[in-house]
Amino acid sequence: MKPVSTVSGVGKNVRLRRILKDGKAVVLAMDHGIEHGPKDFIEPHLDPNVIIDKVAKAGVDAIMLPRGLARLTWESWANRIPLIVKVTGKTSLRPKEGQYTQNLIATVEDAVALGAEAVAATVYWGSPEEESMLEQFTEIAASCEVYGMPLLNLAYPRGPHMTNQNDVEIVRYAARAAAEVGADLIKTYWTGSEETFRMVVKATPVPVLMSGGAKTEEPRQFLEVTKQVMNAGGKGVVVGRNVFQRENATEMVKAIMKVVHEDASIDEAMKLLK
Repeated sequence: MKPVSTVSGVGKNVRLRRILKDGKAVVLAMDHGIEHGPKDFIEPHLDPNVIIDKVAKAGVDAIMLPRGLARLTWESWANRIPLIVKVTGKTSLRPKEGQYTQNLIATVEDAVALGAEAVAATVYWGSPEEESMLEQFTEIAASCEVYGMPLLNLAYPRGPHMTNQNDVEIVRYAARAAAEVGADLIKTYWTGSEETFRMVVKATPVPVLMSGGAKTEEPRQFLEVTKQVMNAGGKGVVVGRNVFQRENATEMVKAIMKVVHEDASIDEAMKLLK
């Protein structure tokens, strides 16, 4: 017998399908202003409305914003791009010992009020502050269940004792742990190869998206990694700097979308950048 869905469960599925329209997604991350500061943005994109308009024109699947930025830019994304509200954060201005935790910067209720389709929260798995972040994440997940809101975990293994946070065993441990504590989607590190990223995907019972990371020297390099992610069974990418640090942001998103949604070759995708 098919189980009866709860009302909030239906809401969560409806919202997830708005982001993962074909089971895959390209998400633009725009939480870098609080996490890294304005230095991360090239001059034309210091105005968030400019970059949001560019990615909207490219048809990006969703955009991840902190509450304040979502409020300030709503006319640029409303009815154009599904919104994911980042509800945790920190600044890089903190002392080094404070860099291994994230604090609450918004609530699930804020995301509901903004008309969001999902919320996102970070856990630095394995960090000295893992305990407090897990408690925080548990509370966020409970609120998400009440409101039928999908929850994206930025599953980042991080700590002063880790010599290689991209190691496949560490990354897949973090991704699996995120799924087990209630994440509906997971964003995590690239492990360096299609073979190792497949191990992450196989160990994780919810969709896995790759964290875009720092800007690659050439667009082709990022597209090649994206292709490997998809070949490994990943469901897409959450990308920031590899889009908004490029003048041709619209074309870059279109190229990424072509790889993710159409299984295009790198050469096919590169034609959109010329």
